[in-house]
Amino acid sequence: MPGIEKLPIEETLEDSPQTRSLLGVFEEDATAISSYSHQLFQAMQRIYDAENELSAATHLTSKLLKDYEKQRFPLGGDDEVMNSTLQQFAKVIDELSSWHAVLSTQLADAMMFPITQFKERDLKEILTLKEVFQIASSDHDMAINRYSRLSKKRDNEKVKSEVMEDVYTSRKKQHQTMMHYFTALNTLQYKKKVALLEPLLGYMQAQISFFKLGSENLTQQWEDFLNNIGTSVQNVRREMEGEVDIMQQTIQDLEQASDLLYMPDPDPNKIPIDRTLTRKAGYLNMRNKTSLVTSTWDRQYFFTQGGNLMSQCRGDVAGGLVMDLDNCSVMAVDCEDRRFCFQITSFDGKKVAVLQAESRKDCEEWIATINNISKRIYLSENPEEIAARVNQSALEAVTPSPSFQQRQESLRSSTQSRPKSVRASSQSSLGSESPALSSLSLDSLVAPETPIQFDIISPVSEEHSGQAKGATQGRTNPFGESGNSQSQDGEDSILHQLFIVRFLGSMEVKATENTDVIYDTMRQILAARAIHNIFRMTESHLLVTCECLKLIDPQTQVTRLRFPLSSVVLCASHQENKRLFGFVLQTAGGKVDGRPITVCYIFESNNDGEKICDSVGLAKQIAFHSEMDRRATEKQKELDKAKEKQQEELTKQKQIEKDLEEQSRLIAASSWANPTAADGQFLVLSNSQSEDSDAGEEGRKKGESEA
Repeated sequence: MPGIEKLPIEETLEDSPQTRSLLGVFEEDATAISSYSHQLFQAMQRIYDAENELSAATHLTSKLLKDYEKQRFPLGGDDEVMNSTLQQFAKVIDELSSWHAVLSTQLADAMMFPITQFKERDLKEILTLKEVFQIASSDHDMAINRYSRLSKKRDNEKVKSEVMEDVYTSRKKQHQTMMHYFTALNTLQYKKKVALLEPLLGYMQAQISFFKLGSENLTQQWEDFLNNIGTSVQNVRREMEGEVDIMQQTIQDLEQASDLLYMPDPDPNKIPIDRTLTRKAGYLNMRNKTSLVTSTWDRQYFFTQGGNLMSQCRGDVAGGLVMDLDNCSVMAVDCEDRRFCFQITSFDGKKVAVLQAESRKDCEEWIATINNISKRIYLSENPEEIAARVNQSALEAVTPSPSFQQRQESLRSSTQSRPKSVRASSQSSLGSESPALSSLSLDSLVAPETPIQFDIISPVSEEHSGQAKGATQGRTNPFGESGNSQSQDGEDSILHQLFIVRFLGSMEVKATENTDVIYDTMRQILAARAIHNIFRMTESHLLVTCECLKLIDPQTQVTRLRFPLSSVVLCASHQENKRLFGFVLQTAGGKVDGRPITVCYIFESNNDGEKICDSVGLAKQIAFHSEMDRRATEKQKELDKAKEKQQEELTKQKQIEKDLEEQSRLIAASSWANPTAADGQFLVLSNSQSEDSDAGEEGRKKGESEA
């Protein structure tokens, strides 16, 4: 009969909250059917027990049939047909309520037996299956919790095998019990109609056969009506049997197809990983921090809806929003002592969710799905095809090099054999590009055939290897001080700012004119980490001073890397995920194709990346002003020195003039004291003799002064 909803047996293995909610509706309907059937059974029991009360019993039956339309069955798909049919029955029974003779045998066989069978066999079967299903579901939850708590550090194969076998057994038991339970509830919708109609039909036939008066009063119209009802009951029974056969066949097919899915961590060779998904649903464990050092894990049903990640607990009618996945970032992480964990960070970096999947396949599919949703591929017409093309192009475009030695060899070989022609531009499939970047070729930003470096080693440390040998022997505190007394780098700096950062990767770049090169490097490094499963990051302390940038080991306080501030040419944070930032470093030694080698370093910080970039900019400004002040001071010193020298010359000249005046006075005094001649007359010198004498005297004084 049309309009009957069914429980989806195909979804029993997934056991989603939606299926549980629908199951709750069917269970509520079964409870209502049981309650109503019990009342109808009591009414018919009264007919069977006492002929004297037949009139009252038939009147009550008629009343209950009339009240059927007032019942609110959750699955009342064909209530209009049932209402009209039962209303006609109620009318006939009410008319027959004045007839008093009933053969108890006919009533027992035709009326009481069907309703008793339905009550004692079918309804009790539902209750028994419900209890068995609840026990199987509880055992499965306990097995899953035990499996989730398996330690990856202390991997006991025997315990692991026992736990996985327990999960397999409990999941198979729950799946089989749930399928049979769903079949019984679906069948109940047909048995309900049979249990309601067949006793009434038997009752009417008993009345017709027993009461001649009744048979005479029953017209051909009522007989046709009863024949139609009998035909309808047979049709419902045949439809029920056909539906039962289909459901049984579905159960067998699902049991065969789902055998591999019972294992919590299936073999990826048998069930390949699908990286083209744009929608996914399933159970995950979500970490909830209860304090600074403790956390709990809650198992919930997660599903994607458009660009949102939703979660739903059992018993909830609808799911709740967990996070907006547009422009988010996702990566696998090592979390506590749990396997298959991954972390989702919102586009603004303010919300972080750590989730645990059941298997590596499930974990990687969740990461790929969230990556595809983050790029808004789900909004296109063919999201699966675009996701497959994006994943393939990302695999072909990114070539990670997880060690510095491989990076040096690749740089050396690429420098010797690098072609002069520019390779064809490739489209970036790792996110939405900015308008400025869309007009540039990828080769104009990133050097061709450039490997990606994921470790903390950098060519900058080689430039300062002589200094690092002495500097790294001592311990360096977060303010740049070292155990070596000769290493005073940053000691007198007026700016000391410390940030906690994690190194994501670095690669050689070509363009340094704008920040698009940093954004493109971020996309390539994050895509490479996700595709090649490189998830471990090195945490360091970034010390910003007016002379340099330092990466310090937080455990040993040893300086890992030192970047001279003068070599930092660009610094920028991600436009959407503010926790990501990077800077471009121009190395001092070595040139490729007539240009200096420039490397872009990408980090993730606990703070806002813009604050770190502002700190680097402030350091460069302070360094610039300090340099200008130093130059002005040196110039002023030179001016002061020249002025002092000029003053010394003036003082010296004045001293010479003073000496000349003193000698002139002495000469004048000696001339006045000259003795007279013997004859009592003065000796008068001629003009020429006086001039010669003055000239000789001046020459003598001048020689003495110069001496």
